[in-house]
Amino acid sequence: MESLIDFVNRLQRACTTLDDYGGGNNGLSSLWEALPSVAVVGGQSSGKSSVLESIVGRDFLPRGSGIVTRRPLVLQLHKTGNGTEEYAEFLHITNKRFFDFSLVRKEIQDETDRITGKNKQISSVPIHLSIYSPNVVNLTLIDLPGLTKVAVEGQPETIVEDIESMVRSYVSKPNCLILAISPANQDIATSDAIKLAKEVDPAGDRTFGVLTKLDLMDKGTDALDVIEGRSYRLQHPWVGIVNRSQADINKSVDMMVARSKEREYFETSPEYGHLAAKMGSEYLAKLLSKLLESIIRKRIPNILALITRSIEELERELNQLGRPVAIDAGAQLYTILGMCRAFEKIFKEHLDGGRPGGARIYGIFDNQLPAAIKKLPFDRHLSLQSVKRIVSESDGYQPHLIAPESGYRRLIEGSLNHFRGPAEASVNAVHFVLKELVRKAIAETEELKRFPSLQIELVAAANLSLEKFREESMKSVLRLVDMESSYLTVDFFRKLHIMETQESLTTTTTDQFGDGHFKKIASNVAAYINMVSDTLVKTIPKAVVHCQVKQAKLALLNYFYTQISHSQGKQMGQLLDENPALMERRLQCAKRLEVYKKARDEIDAAVWVR
Repeated sequence: MESLIDFVNRLQRACTTLDDYGGGNNGLSSLWEALPSVAVVGGQSSGKSSVLESIVGRDFLPRGSGIVTRRPLVLQLHKTGNGTEEYAEFLHITNKRFFDFSLVRKEIQDETDRITGKNKQISSVPIHLSIYSPNVVNLTLIDLPGLTKVAVEGQPETIVEDIESMVRSYVSKPNCLILAISPANQDIATSDAIKLAKEVDPAGDRTFGVLTKLDLMDKGTDALDVIEGRSYRLQHPWVGIVNRSQADINKSVDMMVARSKEREYFETSPEYGHLAAKMGSEYLAKLLSKLLESIIRKRIPNILALITRSIEELERELNQLGRPVAIDAGAQLYTILGMCRAFEKIFKEHLDGGRPGGARIYGIFDNQLPAAIKKLPFDRHLSLQSVKRIVSESDGYQPHLIAPESGYRRLIEGSLNHFRGPAEASVNAVHFVLKELVRKAIAETEELKRFPSLQIELVAAANLSLEKFREESMKSVLRLVDMESSYLTVDFFRKLHIMETQESLTTTTTDQFGDGHFKKIASNVAAYINMVSDTLVKTIPKAVVHCQVKQAKLALLNYFYTQISHSQGKQMGQLLDENPALMERRLQCAKRLEVYKKARDEIDAAVWVR
C-alpha cells in the first residue's frame, strides 16, 4: 500500500478540482475538511518561508516585502529513491514537470496574479504544488498568508481581517494540525501565530510550536524557557529552527549546505546541545510526517463514513436531477411525454383530493354561489312600487281583468336575469382555481424543474385549454338561466291559482286591485324565483364541473400533444433546454461522485483498513 499521506494528497488534489477546499456553500459535504492536514501559520517576517524551504531543501517560494503569500499553497512532498532527479508539478498545469525551481517560484507568482490580480488582493483558492525529491519525507503542508497588523499601500482596508479570517477558516478545523511559526528574537507573548492557535486550539492538542531565528537572539539570551515549555507549554514539544541568513539567501547558499550548518549549530550550541536530536528542520519534517500518517490512519474510518454518506447523498440528488437530455428526437419526445404525464397526475391529484386544492372548487359551489344568489336585489325588484310599475307597463292601455299574466312574466324574467351574475362568477372562480392548480402542479413536478422552457410551454398550453373550457362552461350556465326565462313552470302557477281560489272562498277581498293585490303578486313571483334559485344552485355546479373540471382532467394537454406531435427535433431540443444552474449542479455531483467512489474503492481494497 502506498503512503497514507500520498493517498490523502490525491484526495486533496481531487477536492480542489471540484472546488472543494473547505468553507464552501454549495450544499455538498466537504471531503477536504475531513482530511487531516498541517497548516503553516506565522506573522510576516517570522521566517515561515525559510522553514518551508528548509524542509523541502530547495529555494522555490516567492520573497519580498509585504504580503507575498496571497493564496494558500498546498505543498505536497513525495519522497523518491536516492539518486533520482528532483522536480515539481502544479495541479493547474497538466503533464509538465519543473526541474528548475526558480521557474517554480515564478509560476507561483504568476498563478497567484491570475486569480488575485497584481493589486495585492488575497484569495482562498489554493495552489497545489507537488515536489518529488529524495531529500524530503512524505508530508503535506498548507502555507497560508502571513498574519499582518497593517494594510500597506495598494491593499484593501480590510486586508488584515481578510487574512485572519482565511487563516482561521483553515486552522479552526478539528482535523488540521497547526504549525505555529514564531521568531525567537521576539517575545512569545506577542506571537500572532501562537495567539491565533490558542484561540482555536486552547488545549494545544493540535498545535506545534516552531521557533525560528535562534541564532539571531541577543548574546547572553536563549529560548530554553519556551522550547522546554516553561514559558508557554504545548502538548507537543517545541522545535527550534535555524534558517539561512539573509546573506546566505543573497549568495544562494545551497539548501543542503544550510541543513548541515543547522545540524552543526545545534550540536555545538552550549544552550541547545542537549536538545540537538530534537531540533532542526529535518527533525521537524520527520516528526510531522510520522504524526500526520498516524492521524490519517486513525481518521480513515471517519473519512470512509463521510465518503459513503456523501455517495448516498450524491446518488439521491442525481436521481432527482435526472439524466442528461438525450439528443435523439424520439428519446426527447419520450422524455417530454413522460414529464407531461407526471404533471397531469399531480394536477388530477389536486382535483381528486390526493393533494390540497380541489376542495376550493367545492367551496365555490357550496358557499360562494348560494351566498351570491342571496345577495341578489330581489327585494328591490319586487318592491311594491316596482311591481305596480312593471304590471302597469305590461297592461298597456287596458288594465288586466283578473291575473296580470304579462306582468307576471316580465317580473319573473327581470328577476331571472339577476342569476346571470352569480352564474358567470362561478365559472370565473373555478377557472381561477384551475389555473392556480396548474401552476402548483407545474411547481410540484420534480421532473420539470430542470426545464424552464418546457414549463412555460405547458403552462401556456394548459391555460389555453382552460380558457376554452371556460367559454363552453359560460355558455352552458347562461343557457340554464335563459332556459328558465324561456319556459316558466306552469304547474307552479296552476297550483297557486287553486290555492288562491280556495282562499277567496273563505276570506273577504276588500281591495282586489289595491296594495294587497300587488303585494300578493310580488309574493308569488318571489316564491317562483326561490324555486328556480334552488334549481340553479344544483344545476350550475353540474354544468361547470362537466364543462370545466371534467374536461381539465380529460383533455388539459390535448392541444399541447397536437403541437408536439408536429414538432421537429430542434423545437423539442429547445423545450428541453435545461436550467444552466441545474446542468452545472449535475456536473458537479457527477464529478464528485466519481471521485468519492474511487476513493471508497481504494480504501476498501487497502490492507490497512481490515
